[in-house]
Amino acid sequence: MRAGAELSNTEFPDDELRREQEFIDGLYARVDALRGDAETSVTDALAQGHTPMQARLERDILVAERSGLLAALNAVDGSLCFGRIDLTSGTAHHIGRIGLRADDAERTPVLIDWRADVARPFYLATGHTPMGLRRRRHIATEGRRVTALHDEILDLGDETRTGHEDPSGDAVLLAALNSARTGRMSDIVRTIQADQDRIIRAPHRGVLVVEGGPGTGKTAVALHRAAYLLYEHRELLARRAVLIVGPNPAFLGYIGEVLPSLGETGVLLATVGELFPGVKATAADTPEAAAVKGRAEMAEVLAEVVRGRQALPDPVITIEHDREVLMLDDGLVAVARERTRAAKLPHNAAREHFEGHILNTLTELYAERVGTDPYDGTSLLDASDITQIRDELAENPEVWSAIDRLWPVLTPQRLVADFLAAPEEFLPEEDADAIRRPVTRAWTTADVPLLDEAAELLGEDDRTARARAERERQEQIAYAQGVLDVSYASRTFEFEDKEESDPEAAEVLSAHDIIDAERFAERHEEDDHRSAAERAAADRTWAFGHIIVDEAQELSPMAWRLLMRRCPTRSMTLVGDPAQTAEAAGVGSWEKILEPYVEDRWEHTRLGVNYRTPAEIMDLAAAVVRAEHPGFEPPSSVRSTGVRPWIRATDDLPSAVAEAVGELTPDEGRLAVIAPRELHRALAARLDGVTAGAEPDLTRGVVLLDPRQSKGLEFDSVLVVEPGRYGTSDLYVALTRATQHLGVLHTGPLPKGLADAGAGAA
Repeated sequence: MRAGAELSNTEFPDDELRREQEFIDGLYARVDALRGDAETSVTDALAQGHTPMQARLERDILVAERSGLLAALNAVDGSLCFGRIDLTSGTAHHIGRIGLRADDAERTPVLIDWRADVARPFYLATGHTPMGLRRRRHIATEGRRVTALHDEILDLGDETRTGHEDPSGDAVLLAALNSARTGRMSDIVRTIQADQDRIIRAPHRGVLVVEGGPGTGKTAVALHRAAYLLYEHRELLARRAVLIVGPNPAFLGYIGEVLPSLGETGVLLATVGELFPGVKATAADTPEAAAVKGRAEMAEVLAEVVRGRQALPDPVITIEHDREVLMLDDGLVAVARERTRAAKLPHNAAREHFEGHILNTLTELYAERVGTDPYDGTSLLDASDITQIRDELAENPEVWSAIDRLWPVLTPQRLVADFLAAPEEFLPEEDADAIRRPVTRAWTTADVPLLDEAAELLGEDDRTARARAERERQEQIAYAQGVLDVSYASRTFEFEDKEESDPEAAEVLSAHDIIDAERFAERHEEDDHRSAAERAAADRTWAFGHIIVDEAQELSPMAWRLLMRRCPTRSMTLVGDPAQTAEAAGVGSWEKILEPYVEDRWEHTRLGVNYRTPAEIMDLAAAVVRAEHPGFEPPSSVRSTGVRPWIRATDDLPSAVAEAVGELTPDEGRLAVIAPRELHRALAARLDGVTAGAEPDLTRGVVLLDPRQSKGLEFDSVLVVEPGRYGTSDLYVALTRATQHLGVLHTGPLPKGLADAGAGAA
């Protein structure tokens, strides 16, 4: 069989390969032409400078569209076309990462986007259900060069052969599974399996839960689902953007190239710790602190914290006004506070109401003091007098000092920082001790949902911002009027001497004849060229069109409150595995996650085939979980390498790790050393060129991670260090990251599952 044969630079083994190469050459010629056209369009549009409003809008739309096209064309330059389907009708379609049309009057399709309905048989057709296909061809390429063809015959009555038949139909999949890792996740667009395809193309409305153990491809499926939804619902989702939430920065770096390789660049990737604009979580909580902060009850605790900042005098506040001393006692302020709370507005937005109530109260006190007839108690003041008194009180600094004490303007950062510095007023002693920290401490991931909750409770008093914006607008109008005045003066000077000799000269229109200053100023406002994803990243109140959450079982109830605010339509894909729940604050149960928001209105599907982890490694990892949960059933591995993992004890851990790294490092691909964080410094000192830290470079040959950082990642070889210090879930994750080889080193006792398996390990 000639499938997989390498080609020389000067000849093709047969006509099939030659024809496919000619077709691929034509596709790339079309891509190059489109890229050139897009670059020219963007350059020409941006060179237009100031244009009328309608033309400017059209320009901005063109720039956005062409820039997106250019990014997509640049991103899919490799493996542009990867397949072909031949129908029994005689029609053939080439399948690729994006769709392309010929430059002819009919705009004839020459490459079918993998997401199009006509491409679906490429993924679903079988000999039993051929879906109208005669043949399915996988096209292997290196850059722009065809290297191999793999043909599957689906119409058993067709005796035509090409010499590139793949009897099992698994050659392409197995080649992808056995290929060396690069430190970046690759797309699976060439090898999507039928069960994965059904999830990818599921309707985008509502909540879809995709559960799967290690190696089942659930992350890749979620990313391809994002690409599919953007293809199917381009207008909606491009405007509202898609958010993908990952467990840590290393994971986001690992998956960052998948969507661009599929032609999609308008997606926001973030961790929970990055979802409050202006804040990035850089510190770490203890498990106990993260668990306390993540509880759903923290929403009510923060509400109490806010109410606690709506103070009463203790016992009174005195205000001197026009030689009179006015006294605000707790009874008067309590009435103003309750009336303000009755409006059910966020704290900062409600302050305007509180100000009004306090000013009215002080006005009544002052009017009663100076405007009451001493003989019959009647008022000597009319409505205009009362208004004047109120206006004068509103200019008294002591009044505003009192209001600031009683109902201060608060920021989420200040509120949460103050609460964490002194939580004992609102929490039991044990919980307060767990989360207490100095005000100056950096933010943690568990703090971000608290900040978001605080922002909801506080709202925003935007009166100052509105006033500032109006001042800036008036300044722009005044400047524009000045420009028009200069234009008018110049026109008058130029034509006043010509009117008698040339009456038509006076009829020439200038700027001030056709536009007023306000509209002229509007045309010169700064344009916002940011993409929807970029604008969403800066706007806490942005509502995403769809949200995908990876390792969803790890998120706390408070984190789910944050995410649900970001997606009011509840259009979400949740990906995870409850068996891998390791975070102390993690919910771990789909029912508990979703019941408060959608009750039972969600769909659940499971991926049960492990494509990553060889059976030998998976058996060892499963033994660890079964030691604690005897009924545990892992996903079934599709391949066996014949290489068993090894387990070794040592007295000199750094030296043993350095030796094992030399033994396990593949000729190509990547090795991960997974060890407790407290050992990283000592181990890194013995490993030349190793990378570690919060955002390690996963493209390096050797990388040092802790178990939580390794979530969702995969490597050719893995060395697990000191497994006895891991929890069961963390150890299960660490053991299932390898695609080829696994080693375990320990100085202390082994967990039961590993101890039982240790004697039989290689």
